[in-house]
Amino acid sequence: MKKFKGRMDESILVCVYYGPNGERLIQRGCNIAHMLDCPLYILTVDRLPFDELDAEKSDYITRWKQLAEQHNAEEFILKDNEKRPISKVIAEIAREKKITQIILGQTAQSRWEQIAKGSIINSLLREIPFVDLHLISVSRALRDHEGQFEKGVRAYLTREGEVYRLSFNYTKDVEFEGIFFKDHGTDFNNGVFKFMRDKETLQVNVTEDIVKELKHVRMIEPLDIDDED
Repeated sequence: MKKFKGRMDESILVCVYYGPNGERLIQRGCNIAHMLDCPLYILTVDRLPFDELDAEKSDYITRWKQLAEQHNAEEFILKDNEKRPISKVIAEIAREKKITQIILGQTAQSRWEQIAKGSIINSLLREIPFVDLHLISVSRALRDHEGQFEKGVRAYLTREGEVYRLSFNYTKDVEFEGIFFKDHGTDFNNGVFKFMRDKETLQVNVTEDIVKELKHVRMIEPLDIDDED
């Protein structure tokens, strides 16, 4: 259920990027929005179109959407295929949604596609001086998050009895077309297959070329978040 602005006429925007810190930022934003009884928006920006995002990025977006629903956020906003500087995009959303407070991670500048000269904080202060910025620190353990998958390649699933077999050649028997992301450090085709079914993006486990069930799986385990102030 959407909230109307409270007595303090505040609105919170949480800006998240891929990595475990995203959930912490959302949690912090939810806490502040709850205290002020005001609307909460969650924003992420990517230079690639959504259908070109890899398995891990898609998984993060799915998780963030779930958190937005769980915390009754006003809206989860994905700005994909975005070529403008990140600060310009954030400022645009801030004006559009009448945002009064923005929450950013300490490593936002390095994680979000390289921003030309100057810090994102300084850019935002110039763009939207009327908005309060909250810069949330990130523990050293969370700063570097390397992917566990190789670059995705086009692949297909064909049914074999009760399971599906992964292949890299198209045939008339193909049931699903998508992208296969192979685990690093394996000689077998183990990993995750990402595809569209009924307008929904699914990620399913692949073990030695076989998909046992078309069940969406998370590639990144959620954090046990105890918000620390």
